Formats: sequence, C-alpha cells, structure tokens
Amino acid sequence: MENRYVIIMAGGVGSRFWPLSRREKPKQFLDIMGTGETLLQQTFRRFKATCPEKNIYIVTSADHKDIVQEQLQTDPSNILAEPFRRNTAPCIAFATFRIFKENPNAVITVTPADHLIVREEKFCNVIRESMDFVKDHDALLTLGIQPDRPETGYGYIQADMKRPVEGYDSILRVKTFTEKPDLELAKKFIQSGDFYWNSGIFIWNIKSIITAFEKHLPDMHTAFDEGLKFYSTDQEESFIGRTYSQCRSISIDYGIMEKADNVYVKYTDVGWSDLGTWSSLYEHSNLDSNKNAVISGNVFSYDNKGSIFNIAPGKVAVVQGLNDYIVVDSGDVLLIVRKEEEQNIKNFLEDVKRETNERYQ
Repeated sequence: MENRYVIIMAGGVGSRFWPLSRREKPKQFLDIMGTGETLLQQTFRRFKATCPEKNIYIVTSADHKDIVQEQLQTDPSNILAEPFRRNTAPCIAFATFRIFKENPNAVITVTPADHLIVREEKFCNVIRESMDFVKDHDALLTLGIQPDRPETGYGYIQADMKRPVEGYDSILRVKTFTEKPDLELAKKFIQSGDFYWNSGIFIWNIKSIITAFEKHLPDMHTAFDEGLKFYSTDQEESFIGRTYSQCRSISIDYGIMEKADNVYVKYTDVGWSDLGTWSSLYEHSNLDSNKNAVISGNVFSYDNKGSIFNIAPGKVAVVQGLNDYIVVDSGDVLLIVRKEEEQNIKNFLEDVKRETNERYQ
C-alpha cells in the first residue's frame, strides 16, 4: 500500500456544463449530482480505498488551490498548483516527478476529478488489481469500459483480442486509440466486439511512465527532471512557473499513449460516465413518469418530456411543453437549449463572453 499513489487531475474548466460550471468554480467543485458531495470529493473518497490518503495528489489551477483545500481538508503540500492550463501531459509530468523524488518505487493511478462511478466497490477492486499488474510489468495500462451503446461522445480503445495477458483477468494489448467517432463508425465498433470506451484513467509504475516521457516527450522529460532539486522546497513554485511558461500544451493520449508499444487495456463495467455533458448527467438521473430529470430546484412541470431541469435555489420554475430540452438557471444566467444542440453550448458561451466583457464565463 505504501508504494501506491493517485494523481487526481482537477484543472478542467467544464465549459460544457455552463452556466452552472464557471471559471471561478468549475464542475469538479460542484455537487452536480445532488448527492451532498462535489465530484472532486467523490473522487477523493473513492480512491482512499486504494492507497493511503497521504499518497493522493491533486493537480489543479493555481486559482483553485484554496477550493481544493477547503473541500478535501488534505495536506496542502499534496495540492499541486498549475500556473497555466497545459493539457494532461504536463499535469501528469509535474505530479509524477514530484512523486518520484519522494518514492522511486511508486505505482500510480491517474484519474480525472469529475467522473461518475456507480459501482464503487467493484471499481476499487479493479484499480487494486491494475496496480498489482503494473507493479511487476513495464506497462502503460488504461481502463477500458465495456460499451453498452454506440456512444459518439467518448474516445475508443481497440484491444488485441488474440493477445490476452496470461495470469491476469481482462487485460489485453492495445491495438489503436480512436478519437470520438461519428454514429456509423461507433456502431461498427460495437459490432466488432474489440472496442472499449476510453475512460481516461491510467495505471503504471513510475519507472515505466518516466521512461515513456523520455522516449516520446523528451523535451518535457528534461524540463521536469530538472526540477528534482526544487520539488517540495520553497523554490518549487517559481520553477513550475518557469517550466509551464515554456511547456507545450499536449494530451497524454496524443503525446505518449498513441505512440508507445507497451500499452495495455483492462476492460471492465463499473457504471462509468465522464459526465461531460448535460445529456450524460440526464442519463444517470432519476426520471419522472414523463422521463424528465429535475436535478435541483422547485419545478412545476406540465406536458414536458425527456427534459432536464436545474433551477437555482430560492426560485420556482413553471415550465410547459418542452420535449428533450436542457433548462438551467444558475441565478444570473438562464440557459434553454435543445438536448440535440448542446454541443453548441461552448459557442453560445463564447458569444456571451464577447458581448458581456467575459462577465458570465
């Protein structure tokens, strides 16, 4: 257990959940499911069952460091502040080299802060099994989710069904990664039987991932390796500021996972969703007899079907005649959008920012 670590990536802006998710308080810091816990708190609690709490590191924006501390009440030194958003590869490099200085035998799980896991006990067992595997193997392991529909909002992993790993259940070599497909291609993936949803959760031993950075992102490896003498000192912040200002923005998927030849997938079904959109939240919500979801607020609903409502506290909403709509009142912004058009929410936000001097971002 002492060699097990978790890196929680909590630096996203959650713009697809606007207007509830805002720059000052993105969705990972919200109780978006109405459970009494924010998504970050759920993630932190979940992973405490897989490793010591002192070994859980949270990487977030410098602007949100205080929110993380307030919500988790963890050791402040375990909250790593990014001065700029630079995608997932620099985020993971920062935390990895920081952990390497502390424990060169670490086994690490990397996870986003804002995913939903319905079957938590099974999920924790899967993570522990995965950590046991990578402890003894030079492997970059990703968690693949068994798909139950041709979803166009997720990336896919194609597994080599002919090359199972002997002695380890549900672990296969990876053939390819595919970005979000159109519906026809997603249907073909499902029919083939060898594609899984890419959860964005990774497990590896620290030597394997550092070697992968050295091979596939050598400039990033050099930059963060030079910080070994600064991590966990009063010089860390200034070093990270200099490094991030020169660091390119690139994802771990594109920078390493799609290029490495030691990538594996462990496939499972744990009731996973990345909660990336209002529609994905709708899919995991309690529905009334007309298949409407009321996430929050006092809603008087008449002749509505298949819609999702989130109304600010202290308000009453009377809504009639909406089919398959998203209705979100954040207090100062009211959003009413057809579910089929929700991919345009980002565009709507850009228009609002431009016309209001970025007041409502």
